[in-house]
Amino acid sequence: MKKITFLLAVLVLAACETEKKRDPIVVNYPTTQKVDTVDTYFGTEVKDPYRWLEDDRSKETEAWVKTQNKTTFGYLDSIPFREDLKNRLEKLWNYEKLGSPFKEGEYTYFYKNNGLQNQYVVYRKQGDGAEEVFLDPNTFSEDGTTSLAGLSFTKDGSLATYLISEGGSDWRKAIVIDAKTKEQVEDTLVDIKFSGISWKGNKGFYYSSYDKPKGSELSAKTDQHKLYYHELGTPQANDKLIFGGTPEEKHRYVGGYLTEDQRYLIITASTSTSGNKLYLKDLTTNGDLITILDNTDSDTYVMENEGSKLFMVTNMDAPNKKIVVTDASNPTPDNWTDFIPETENVLTAGSGGGYFFTEYMVDAISKVLQYDFDGKLVREVKLPGVGSAGGFGGKKEDKEFYFSFTNYNTPGSSYKYNVETGEYAQYWKPEIDFNPADYESTQVFYESKDGTKVPMIITHKKGVELNGKNPTILYGYGGFNISLTPSFSIVNAVWMEQGGVYAVPNLRGGGEYGKKWHDAGTKTQKQNVFDDFIAAAEYLIANKYTSKEYLAIRGGSNGGLLVGATMTQRPDLMQVALPAVGVLDMLRYHTFTAGAGWAYDYGTAEESQEMFEYLKGYSPVHNVQEGVEYPATLVTTGDHDDRVVPAHSFKFAAELQEKQAGNNPTLIRIETNAGHGAGTPVSKTIEQYADIFGFTLFNMGYDQLPNQAVLKEFKD
Repeated sequence: MKKITFLLAVLVLAACETEKKRDPIVVNYPTTQKVDTVDTYFGTEVKDPYRWLEDDRSKETEAWVKTQNKTTFGYLDSIPFREDLKNRLEKLWNYEKLGSPFKEGEYTYFYKNNGLQNQYVVYRKQGDGAEEVFLDPNTFSEDGTTSLAGLSFTKDGSLATYLISEGGSDWRKAIVIDAKTKEQVEDTLVDIKFSGISWKGNKGFYYSSYDKPKGSELSAKTDQHKLYYHELGTPQANDKLIFGGTPEEKHRYVGGYLTEDQRYLIITASTSTSGNKLYLKDLTTNGDLITILDNTDSDTYVMENEGSKLFMVTNMDAPNKKIVVTDASNPTPDNWTDFIPETENVLTAGSGGGYFFTEYMVDAISKVLQYDFDGKLVREVKLPGVGSAGGFGGKKEDKEFYFSFTNYNTPGSSYKYNVETGEYAQYWKPEIDFNPADYESTQVFYESKDGTKVPMIITHKKGVELNGKNPTILYGYGGFNISLTPSFSIVNAVWMEQGGVYAVPNLRGGGEYGKKWHDAGTKTQKQNVFDDFIAAAEYLIANKYTSKEYLAIRGGSNGGLLVGATMTQRPDLMQVALPAVGVLDMLRYHTFTAGAGWAYDYGTAEESQEMFEYLKGYSPVHNVQEGVEYPATLVTTGDHDDRVVPAHSFKFAAELQEKQAGNNPTLIRIETNAGHGAGTPVSKTIEQYADIFGFTLFNMGYDQLPNQAVLKEFKD
């Protein structure tokens, strides 16, 4: 990028243009050892020279992490405005944040952060009394890396179980306390994973976990999930196995929860992240387990009951979901009756105060309707604006509850809702050094490669000139039926303050348009997701929001795969690539932790030659080519990530460093004592984004922050 000072620019008008180009920083990458590991799939040999990096417990891997971080932070230290970004992030982040209140027993509880606390604190108050601290996760560990990962109360609110995560791991510990005194009442439970807590009276609770794996607990395969019942005051070793654990029927995800009246235990069982079996047990009679669904062809759950009448949400024969009603005495699908039928928009449902609330995504934007228990429409809830609403629901006796509302340029606020009148008032609004009125969001629809219309929301400062020179982050996910709906982010606010554009397309593979939209981005249709993302980038460039030189692509987890596949397929399309905690080795992802459960979306290399060849065709680790100039890349991961193990990122970074042509840096930033993202301390998050945004802008050619620029840019 060519830059001259403003004063010189004035002189150039009367004289001649003098140009200055910054010399690239030459990075000396650490040498990464290669081994001769070869796997054979359907007669095809596939080399895996960095297999040794999968051993997260080895001294060699530990040493590699240290040398890579030393190289990466040496580069990041050279970015002149990195500290300015960190300071601005801290300043903007430093405002009080309040979660929506909820009532348990005699107390009203809420989460609050005074600004820069590493973890949210749980407060409570009794009636109109003074608030007091109930749980402060900031005291769990000195560095703030132990986080609160769940909180569940007994029906009368007298006891509570809270879950903690250490170092960002998905493994949890459970601590039971007397809610009034806050004193621990029994020994800590350990080795709980992918689980909530569901109390049965005051005597015990249900939870789920895997047997502790052989080998590393952070990377070894875990694929036999089980539901247990823990009786209060007894050793965890005596906990009763309720469901799962039979060798002939393996379930990777098992969950159990009670209906609000404590009458029914509902059990879900899945082999993958899509589709579940469903069972019911009447606890008042202690009868046999009743099968509602004996297959995983649909996503179905019991939302509410009224006596023996069950209200269930399902996408069986309804890709956009509907609510059905049946009786617990005979709850199989042939006895279901439509209660709230499927519509053209995707349904999310909740209940509270004696009503049902259906939230529909209309092109990824919320619309909320209220129904009574006879299925009669009571009203449409007129939301505060165009964006995302959440929290519509509560206990049956509640006459008021709180919902939240946000969009890309509006910080989340909470509202107190009266279920009888439909009236609501703002309960809390953040006091933040950011003016939403200065920004705007526009939803556009663009065509993907096969002609499919894909929505995208583009957010930026008002008055941004569409000249192709705006630094732009294109963020995507596109998988696992997950919907990206508008929500405010402090880090994105800082990006937009710098004149940045933030664009989010709703790619196939997500849930924005129901099961058909999800399935259109799975297995041998996964390329649709990458094509949608590429087309989004091309739209932004064609409409002069940005250009190749000012475009960064970003995504995490499945979105990290999206970035890895896009940058290896179209390295010419962007200047910067930011794959975070990505699934990047598509031939081996299912051999780590719970990865086998992702096969609905991805398929596996062993299931057929066609699937193997398809996966190998886009797997980022296997598609880095010698002599190609890839964009400036900052891979990010955590050493305690046991969701998507860091070996994915390690191997991808090693491939890029070996084969990259040109001077664009290919670095990996490995956060220590951190996992997949949840529970990351605020201090670490601020440092991460100062590095990510600093790296991005620096590699777009900026020597100082755009909104502080005294340089006038000239480009050929």
